[in-house]
Amino acid sequence: MKKIWGDKRYYNLNYFLRDKFGEKVFKISLDAGFSCPNRDGTISRGGCLYCSERGSGDFAGDRNFCITRQFEDIKEMMKKKWKSGKYIAYFQAYTNTYAEVEELRKKYEEAVNQEGVVALAIATRPDCLSEEIIELISEYNDRLYTWVELGLQTSNERVAKLINRGYTLEIFEDALLRLRKRNVDVVVHTILGLPGENREDMINTIKYLSHKDIQGIKLHLLHLLKGTPLVKLYEEEKLKFLEKDEYIDLLCEAITLLPQNIVIHRLTGDAPRNLIIGPMWSLKKWEVLNDIDRKLKDEDLYQGMNFNK
Repeated sequence: MKKIWGDKRYYNLNYFLRDKFGEKVFKISLDAGFSCPNRDGTISRGGCLYCSERGSGDFAGDRNFCITRQFEDIKEMMKKKWKSGKYIAYFQAYTNTYAEVEELRKKYEEAVNQEGVVALAIATRPDCLSEEIIELISEYNDRLYTWVELGLQTSNERVAKLINRGYTLEIFEDALLRLRKRNVDVVVHTILGLPGENREDMINTIKYLSHKDIQGIKLHLLHLLKGTPLVKLYEEEKLKFLEKDEYIDLLCEAITLLPQNIVIHRLTGDAPRNLIIGPMWSLKKWEVLNDIDRKLKDEDLYQGMNFNK
């Protein structure tokens, strides 16, 4: 059934949050000072091939400051664009369940107690979710809307090994099941344009997730950043960037394959201008998003139209 969400042809995050909370809601991206088992030697060193030195938290707060200071600094920046609204305390950088339960509780508590916070978002790895940690997250979910973001990136096990993800699909599925048993919403990260993947591989990841019990998805374009292990593959000509039109076509097909109950949190990513090597067209983010909207409208495409076909 054809459906429009506000002025979009997909179930977008802004629509979801306004519907849920009745007003504009902003993410306050925080760096709680955690590490990652894929960096400290527990699983591997160096992290996933694409991951920056800031653990995918390039736009998060400064980990040298406490949660309260980070929150206030970012909130003031947000106010320059939007005069009013509520906030999501978003633990973004590195692995935000990679610590003892009491340390996690201390960080989460400081964040959710900030004025105006209506939700808690926790980005992590599926192999860093013990039963005790899931119980803690469930406690917060009983107090305020809470979701967990899992960085799957691809359903292709061969490519997962190539990018040094560090866990199997089975581990992802187990973590998803345990979170959903506690009624915690799950948002899954995917990356389009990974080395070793063709269009069919990328679409297969979308099809795989479209039949999982997830509540949200982030669709990222692969960015090559200075200082990441992925640079070596690029220099060896084993990485080819997606072209803008190619990415937009891929995104629009992905949108049609996702069921209408999954919130699309992101259609492309942000990359620091001082670090990005490519693709450079991605820096014109609003132009890309407008082109996606235009293609959906011109071709009468919408979320869910090809789900299960």
